[in-house]
Amino acid sequence: MKAVLWHGKKDIRVENVQEPVVKQGEVKIKVAFCGICGSDLHEYLAGPIFVPVEEPHPVSNGKAPIIMGHEFSGEVVEIGEGVTHVKVGDRVCVEPILNCGECPSCLKGHYNICEKLGFVGLSGGYGGFAEYSVLSSHMVHKIPDNMTLEQAALVEPTAVTVHAVRQSALKIGDTVAVIGAGPIGLLVVQSAKAAGATKVIVVEVSPERQDFAKKVGADVVINPLEVDAIEEIRSHTNGLGVDVSFEVAGIQPTIEMAIQATKPEGNVVNISIWEKPAEININNLILAERKMTSIIAYRNNYKEVIQLIANGQIQALELVTKKIALDDVVTEGFEALTENKNQIKILVDLS
Repeated sequence: MKAVLWHGKKDIRVENVQEPVVKQGEVKIKVAFCGICGSDLHEYLAGPIFVPVEEPHPVSNGKAPIIMGHEFSGEVVEIGEGVTHVKVGDRVCVEPILNCGECPSCLKGHYNICEKLGFVGLSGGYGGFAEYSVLSSHMVHKIPDNMTLEQAALVEPTAVTVHAVRQSALKIGDTVAVIGAGPIGLLVVQSAKAAGATKVIVVEVSPERQDFAKKVGADVVINPLEVDAIEEIRSHTNGLGVDVSFEVAGIQPTIEMAIQATKPEGNVVNISIWEKPAEININNLILAERKMTSIIAYRNNYKEVIQLIANGQIQALELVTKKIALDDVVTEGFEALTENKNQIKILVDLS
């Protein structure tokens, strides 16, 4: 079968690999759609970050080259012995977290901060940039009849933002700033609105992404190249700053902006995966008793996220700007996202 393999920084190849075989407790999926994630782009431009290179990943036992892709959906074509919650023909999405199941975090259900955390498609296993994938059955979630397979491929990134909002101090009626309007930032806008935020302010330099922010429900959109973004945010929040800010760009100026745009005793939430260390003035947190919350991925929320998208409360499909063939994943996918801010979410179409 055809698959997309990560070999190294700026070295991703479409190759023929052996089709995976189902074992006990596993599910085989014919992949329909797989999204290109910001984490995939980080691996392409600056990796390895999650990709194991020297030693195999302790859960997947895989190492580079690995089959990429972790935001995917498809149809069940085979099940292994002992699998009962899905059957052949079911349409499904994938929760791609790899975890040990034995560490203290896993034992209390917080598997997203497992000591051996990894992701199918980033840390080994059969990722979604391939014709078929085989996964442990607990990673496979059936979708309802009123959800498309394109929508199902967007459950994974949406789950990140729903987890971020849940972990934050956001309450009904609060004000929110979203710093960065890439795919995750735009989904944060919708997740915050779904959770009861009354005013969502987006900070973004790209005109194209500013337009997307307005389209998905941002109340105020600020270009920090044209105005003092912190002062502008304060002008929309009675001079105080927002109740909760979400940093979704992963660069030093934006984490500093997120802190200073948050009111005293407010909550700064970092979602970004950082390519390099950042320096922040800790006193900007301490002297106003601002709280810093960091999140990674998601946990125990896939059923709710599936319903939020299926019911139309989160319009995840609004983010899809292009569908491409597997053979074009580098030029029309990774390179397009690197060079063109018109592109938000690109789906690889294997349907």
